[in-house]
Amino acid sequence: MRQPRSGKGLLYESILGLPLLADHGNGFVYGTGATKLNVYLSDYASTNRANAVIWAVGDEVETIAADLRAKGVTLDEYPEGFDRVIDGVHVRGALRVIWFKDPDGNILHLTSGSAN
Repeated sequence: MRQPRSGKGLLYESILGLPLLADHGNGFVYGTGATKLNVYLSDYASTNRANAVIWAVGDEVETIAADLRAKGVTLDEYPEGFDRVIDGVHVRGALRVIWFKDPDGNILHLTSGSAN
């Protein structure tokens, strides 16, 4: 991912609230619960049209979605296979899902279900 900490690249720290654990110059390590997220410079950023990262956030999907929208993040909509989409939150039964892109266009995915 190119320049993850400059300009809109502050998504990981200021918008998502992930603490920066290490700055390696060409890559960054962020804390995310009990795991770590490695974000690194790549000429291939945004060439994938699938999820780059998936987080399971339990019952917090709607709250996180509202917070992201308030911070100016556009939530993507992929309604196929869902009962409905409300303010960017995809609903199928008890499952709640949101998608949005990082500054390089990589797709980030938060779910109320399991991340694996």
